[in-house]
Amino acid sequence: MKISVVGCGRWGSCIAWYCSAIKKHDVLVYGLKGAPDYKQLVETGKNEYITMPSEVVLTDELDCAMRFSDTVIVSIGAQHFRGFLREIKDSKYLAGKQFILCMKGLESDTGKRLTEIFEEELGTDNRVAIWVGPGHVQDFYAGMPSCMLISSKDIEYTKFLVSELNSSLIRFYYGEDLLGAEIGAASKNVMGIAAGVLDGFNYSGMKGALMARGAREISRLVAAMGGDELTVYGLSHLGDYQATLFSEHSHNRMFGENYIKKVPMAKLAEGVDTSRALMKLAEKYNVELPISTAIYEMIFEKKDPKETMEKLFDRSTKFEF
Repeated sequence: MKISVVGCGRWGSCIAWYCSAIKKHDVLVYGLKGAPDYKQLVETGKNEYITMPSEVVLTDELDCAMRFSDTVIVSIGAQHFRGFLREIKDSKYLAGKQFILCMKGLESDTGKRLTEIFEEELGTDNRVAIWVGPGHVQDFYAGMPSCMLISSKDIEYTKFLVSELNSSLIRFYYGEDLLGAEIGAASKNVMGIAAGVLDGFNYSGMKGALMARGAREISRLVAAMGGDELTVYGLSHLGDYQATLFSEHSHNRMFGENYIKKVPMAKLAEGVDTSRALMKLAEKYNVELPISTAIYEMIFEKKDPKETMEKLFDRSTKFEF
């Protein structure tokens, strides 16, 4: 199998390493010319997370990446996804391409899922799937196994990808609810920020309650949107909580903690933009999202974090389910 990986950040480089070193596929990585991540890989063959196999081809020419393979794995910031699709929609190499989206986010201005954006920009001629679930680059590179999920509208495409990508390092499951998996995967980053806020206040013992109530909140949203609320309790959301709410490697958890401690953070925390997107969805589907709203209010409305968190506990008493 020949694979083009678009994006050479933390996760993109891990995917390229996994597909080449573990699965022995032919891999090409596309990065932006002059971008620090790409420049480091070109000059040293490695980054702060992995050493790239020598067989992996690097390019800063998008046409080259599109020409190289029939399978394109995309791992870029969710807010740049629509722009990327507009770059390739007139490519002479687009016909017959199949895509895998290895990103966890929603479009902040619209609340739209990534596969929705994909179909809006490219139509339905190209197959698209998502690859989500728990795991950090550092753990995979160290040989620590995990379980992940591949989902699409086409179960035969899902099964094909699992057969091509499954290994003893990553055991893949077939996803049956694309909507629920996308919403769950994106929104767990908001819960990661909330976990970091708790760490910043030295309230880490409350993470168990955050896990339970956070998953319940997002399950209501998924159900209102027409998905299966049980999807939220699987690998795309609740199954990814350990890596997002507890791990020292989690950018979203780190962002939340640093926000409380007023420490600047340069690394991407997708949960920031996702909190904006969730407010769009909460309004559209008339669903209450108290934890997500609290994070949004802290970051974008600059409400006092301590008062905002305490307000969650002043809510009226009700049945758990």
